[in-house]
Amino acid sequence: MFLSIILLPLFGFCISSMFGRLIGKKGSAILTTSFMGCVILLSVISFYKVGFQNNIYFIDLGMWVTCGCVKISWGFFFDPLSVSMLLMISIVSFLVHLYSVGYMGADPHLPRFMSYLSLFTFFMFILVTGDNFIQLFLGWEGVGLCSYLLINFWFTRIEANKAALKALLMNRIGDFGLLLGILLLFYFIRSVDFSVAFALAPYFMLKTYSLLNYDLEILPFVCFFLFIGSIGKSAQIGLHT
Repeated sequence: MFLSIILLPLFGFCISSMFGRLIGKKGSAILTTSFMGCVILLSVISFYKVGFQNNIYFIDLGMWVTCGCVKISWGFFFDPLSVSMLLMISIVSFLVHLYSVGYMGADPHLPRFMSYLSLFTFFMFILVTGDNFIQLFLGWEGVGLCSYLLINFWFTRIEANKAALKALLMNRIGDFGLLLGILLLFYFIRSVDFSVAFALAPYFMLKTYSLLNYDLEILPFVCFFLFIGSIGKSAQIGLHT
């Protein structure tokens, strides 16, 4: 059930993007929106199982990267925070899909637009359910890619091109900060797993790191770069135009 929540938007993207001409605008709109409706139902069930029954689910799909002491797996972690985000994302995404059916109804490339929306939702789910920072970064970059595709949907318009490039550039600056934060975290704790990072956080509470003759506290130093990523993604002061 939990994997279905993540995979249904991906299936909607694949079918709408590859077979959009066969199923047409109506078929693509019905398919992707119906998938999101199913995702809402599954998200409500998962929210009940985790939030009200006090269960935590972990799904390990296998090893992704193994290089020396670096071991990164494909895993999904469903705790109260994750399922809360899943429920919110699925509801908002369903409403966006539903609204787009009418708003983009006259556009001949509606199947492509609906596929982008489903892909955006898929990467959002990867972002909030991943059990390590690398998987989070993958979802983060996927959301940035989909933002570029959606902003630049009408790619024959110069203003759409400029807006998409501006968003992509500002996101890359923020993503560079996020990546630095992840690398620093791995340098200090030798792991990118959330469980390890949260377990060792109290140990590093008062630890310092010497940089240019300045003693910096490790946790605020790492969190500063992670925060730069969110600043870039949400166009906050400093990374807005």
